[in-house]
Amino acid sequence: MDLGISEKKVLITGAGRGIGADIAMTLAREGCSILISSRTENDLVYVVEHLDGDGHGYLAIDLTREGAPQDLYNHVKDNFGDIDILINNIGGNLGYINPLCSLKEWREVFKLNFEIALELNNLTIPHMRKEKWGRICNISSISALENQGPPPYCASKAALVAYTRSVGRYLCSENVIMNCVLPGPIFTKGGYWDVASKERPEHVEKYLNERMAIKRFGELKEVSEIVAFMCSNHVSFTAGSSFIVDGGQGRVFYDQSQI
Repeated sequence: MDLGISEKKVLITGAGRGIGADIAMTLAREGCSILISSRTENDLVYVVEHLDGDGHGYLAIDLTREGAPQDLYNHVKDNFGDIDILINNIGGNLGYINPLCSLKEWREVFKLNFEIALELNNLTIPHMRKEKWGRICNISSISALENQGPPPYCASKAALVAYTRSVGRYLCSENVIMNCVLPGPIFTKGGYWDVASKERPEHVEKYLNERMAIKRFGELKEVSEIVAFMCSNHVSFTAGSSFIVDGGQGRVFYDQSQI
């Protein structure tokens, strides 16, 4: 299927490895020009070297630093031009797992998972509205819908989903389409489930059997290809939609006879 986005310019945050890196590779195969960001330059260099086509770039930057989203936008604008597609992939729980953690820690998690996306969206949307074409895909999590992680992480990802729904509806009449993808557990090399599979295989087996309806982890491409579709011309009738990609991890999917 032709996604109709060849030569579109794409900015992807949190793209040094894992889901973000695979999204970059998928969109590069569609003929897009890619600019990726993360904190680690070595990771970014590796990804860019493995992208199909030419004209790609990167910026190593800590987006949690005050003013960093504006700095990233300025770099992209000066060296890459205006962005047609924005994918907000940066996120995490920052290791704050205490349900009663401090307000300072809550704010840090919200900044990482919600505020950075909001700021980058506000910077890039004016050009998209002017051109009457733009795609924004916010990467949330199944944790946004139910208790699948620490409360600050769940709440911040839920805020991203609610924001996408309301702002996406506001923008859609101008062919600026904002949607959200909610992944479940995706296996990444060197990631949590890779390490756990080696160090605690019994834990992983129990998790897959009891928590995953599909009885396996997701593959990177099973998220990145859906994200690529969310950036295409084929989603022109969506407006702030959320797409769950979790292999039935969410309890809402469980067979009632098993509850």
